[in-house]
Amino acid sequence: MSVPLPETGGSPLTPGQEGGQPRSRDSAERGRLAAVDGLRLLAAGAVAAYHYLGTPTPRFWGSDHDLAQAAPFLHAVSGYGWLGVEAFFLVSGFVICMSCWDRTPAQFAVSRIARLFPLYWAVELIIVAAGTVTVLLGQRSGAPTDLRTTLGNLTMIPSPLGLDFTDGVAWTLWVEARFYLLMGALLLIGLTYRRVIAFSFLWLLLAAIGRELHSAALNEILLSQYAGLFATGIALYLMHRFGPNLLLWLLAGFAWCYTLTVLDDRIAGHAGSSWAVGAAVLTGFLVLLALAGPGPLRHIQWRLLVYAGALTYPFYLVHQSLGIPVARGILKAAPGLGLLPAVALGLLASILMAAALNGLIDQKLATPFRRRLTAALNPNRTEPHPAHPMPADTLTDEHPMAIPGPTR
Repeated sequence: MSVPLPETGGSPLTPGQEGGQPRSRDSAERGRLAAVDGLRLLAAGAVAAYHYLGTPTPRFWGSDHDLAQAAPFLHAVSGYGWLGVEAFFLVSGFVICMSCWDRTPAQFAVSRIARLFPLYWAVELIIVAAGTVTVLLGQRSGAPTDLRTTLGNLTMIPSPLGLDFTDGVAWTLWVEARFYLLMGALLLIGLTYRRVIAFSFLWLLLAAIGRELHSAALNEILLSQYAGLFATGIALYLMHRFGPNLLLWLLAGFAWCYTLTVLDDRIAGHAGSSWAVGAAVLTGFLVLLALAGPGPLRHIQWRLLVYAGALTYPFYLVHQSLGIPVARGILKAAPGLGLLPAVALGLLASILMAAALNGLIDQKLATPFRRRLTAALNPNRTEPHPAHPMPADTLTDEHPMAIPGPTR
């Protein structure tokens, strides 16, 4: 990768710098980050644990199965699994900053669309089909299946359209989309080391002002609840790319203080959760990301972690809307099996569905979809031959989310 162009008005060159900016590490240092894939899997596991074992919903698995009695320890620990939401946004700051670097706004947009939409559309249609069959069999569907709601959900932004989510977890995609728009705006200006730092500090400051003014518009645009998580991830990526320095540690520290302060708003929405415990758990995840990105764990190249990372996004899409109904069906058909075995089978079914979607949709459709999008942006150029497809992204094209709807 090339070193970012120096900005005008930069300071004189110093050792280890070019154009007043830190020298970018060798490209070998910025290869596939399998450890970050592993962290995405860990966050997905936390979210799934919250949905399956930590949910505070009374009689979630039926009147005969009380989570607090069947698995009191697992229920208590999994009750903090909603922090997987914050963990995914933290990883997203790191991954999306990586995805933006050395790309044009059009290339970034193609990367995001090709990575997210084919899998999302497939899962949406599966959920609608399953819900329709359920209704035809005289049962109640857990997801809306009417045509208007389905069409709105295919846009991936049903909430601004005043519609319910077909897939309850998809509310986080709208949060992610707004983060992508902010990064895309920065790409239009020109992405450099200094500008990313200035952008991150300014974003946090404006988000804080939005909270002080109680401005719903500013809070929606600037993602004031999650800005600190994204900014911290950005700081860690800059450390990974350029090496740690005082300014980046200041950015990470400022963003993390902001994050832990506003975390209290999320704690308030989860009865029984403690701010101190939540802050400690989330900070532990931050330490792991620091070790996996700029730290020594970046050298790990375990293929199993890479594959697990590839399954995170499809698993996120199916584990609640499709996996939980499977577990409930098993409990209904074989009540003597017990709650925990049924939960385990529901999770296994989600993993198998994720593997199938990864193989059938992501691996076979994403590359030609990306190629055709790229060709559509350059209609006067010859479309790349299938034998020489557009180079697939590594970690940068993996969606970091696996987040539950009810933890909003």
